[in-house]
Amino acid sequence: MSSVWDALPASTVGPVGPGSPGGPGGQPGVAVVTVDGAAWLASAGAYPRSTLALWEERPHAPVVLPCGSVFDVVSAPAMFGRLMLDRLWGDGPGSGPVAAFRGRTLLFAAPGTAQRLPSLLEWEEWSADGRSDGRTGTVPPLLCHGNGDAVTVPAPLASPGDTSTRWVVAPDTRHPWLPGPEILLWAAVRAARSAVRISISHPADQDAKVYDVSRRR
Repeated sequence: MSSVWDALPASTVGPVGPGSPGGPGGQPGVAVVTVDGAAWLASAGAYPRSTLALWEERPHAPVVLPCGSVFDVVSAPAMFGRLMLDRLWGDGPGSGPVAAFRGRTLLFAAPGTAQRLPSLLEWEEWSADGRSDGRTGTVPPLLCHGNGDAVTVPAPLASPGDTSTRWVVAPDTRHPWLPGPEILLWAAVRAARSAVRISISHPADQDAKVYDVSRRR
């Protein structure tokens, strides 16, 4: 009898991300969760085996997982989150897992990020030069989920036809590198500047991006 784990790769080889041929059927905007990545996600809950058993029975079902121990999550408006992701991969160290969920971009971050990032953003807002003339743009409110919070994450296998809940950069290892608050602050500030430039030129094709997870730390 086939199982969901038969459909998941043991590891990623080469680029896996939006539009990547490594995605199921080469579908744009689909990223592949590996067996190790699914195990990492499940480890965030109090009963990892129960989560894995649920996915065994319902491989397309999103689940609610607690934050604060294995990962924190920074939730941004969809477009701004994609701009942050572009900065992380274009000029920075890459990212941890990233998901799209009903109009939001969920960036998985190192535990403790949710507590520290808001104060860093507040400091940046009041101390950065050039805010008054609009050259740097503004960072929209970011929702930081940490200890005591929980988030809904996409299932290992994407639901057919559902583009609102999916992995953009899929978890692919049991010990993924996760950005901390300083790196996400850097990405948010540069995304705000990028948003200013895009607003006076033309929108970027966000779904055409491919993120090579082999570059991730």
